[in-house]
Amino acid sequence: MEESEFVDLPLSHGEHIHTHDVEEARDLVARAFCAHQLLPLEGQGTLDARFHSVRLGHVGLHYLDYGAEVRIAPGQLQDFFLVQMPLAGRAEIRCGNETLLSDPHVASVPAPDQDLVMRWGEGNRQLILWIDRAGLEDHLSRMLGKRLTRPLRFDLGMDMNQQAIRSWRNVVDLLRREVDTGGTLPAEPLAMTELQRLLFSQLLLAQPNNYSAALHSEPLASAPKVIKQAVELIDAHAAEPLTVEDVAEAVGIGVRALQEGFRRYLDTTPMNYLRDVRLRRVRAELEVADPATTNVTDIAMRWGFLHAGRFAVQYRERFGTSPSETLRGR
Repeated sequence: MEESEFVDLPLSHGEHIHTHDVEEARDLVARAFCAHQLLPLEGQGTLDARFHSVRLGHVGLHYLDYGAEVRIAPGQLQDFFLVQMPLAGRAEIRCGNETLLSDPHVASVPAPDQDLVMRWGEGNRQLILWIDRAGLEDHLSRMLGKRLTRPLRFDLGMDMNQQAIRSWRNVVDLLRREVDTGGTLPAEPLAMTELQRLLFSQLLLAQPNNYSAALHSEPLASAPKVIKQAVELIDAHAAEPLTVEDVAEAVGIGVRALQEGFRRYLDTTPMNYLRDVRLRRVRAELEVADPATTNVTDIAMRWGFLHAGRFAVQYRERFGTSPSETLRGR
């Protein structure tokens, strides 16, 4: 097929296929997800399937349109979560004993340890976020500051009009736009770690799940000694893909308790403190760099600043000058 076929579709810069063959579609989709049954429900048993796929660490983004009404039966997903977001059309999702009608206003988040059977209507185009189950549950454990006592399960239906979910979807769309436009963010390990942390944290906080009560409970106050240890850790490891969960785990407290301690004793948050450290490190590099061979954006991206415009604003607010002026020695 001509490359121009894919240009206006999501994730066209990733791996993509266009096929009318049921077995080929099933096999290629199975490589990205898992083995499953795929059955066209009308016509001559053929499809007009388009599948675009990008894997980025513990997450993957996929665009899937079978071009026909189909029944999909993967059984249990086991080692990954899916957030299935219809861009058009409707799908019936049956997971365990629950049934959901999904459309652009209602996404689905099937439990990986329950049997899943789906019926996608013709014209049901979906943007799908694949999430490594072990990675997400480990992130949740570090947010709570303790091991999980039961598997993570989300509510099957996701209300795409709910404000917290809309904020989370904005993060998904940021990643999609970076892929669609050939952006540099996916190639920056520090930036991708920050984005993945944000994706995981906002999903866990926004989408109701069996740990929501614990995630939203009041944290215990942290002792100044623990906060001092956290500050020293951030100072020493600011160049690494550090997350608030990493810091909390290293000093032996939960994320909420760490955040409360930073608010109480430093009047900031762990991530704002980390951002300030990184801003100072960027400034130090710019002060000694050669303006003829140095790119401000490259240095900023290396220190985890994903948006050039936002970084410039933060830099000026912190130092009263622009990054480019620092580089030129003004």
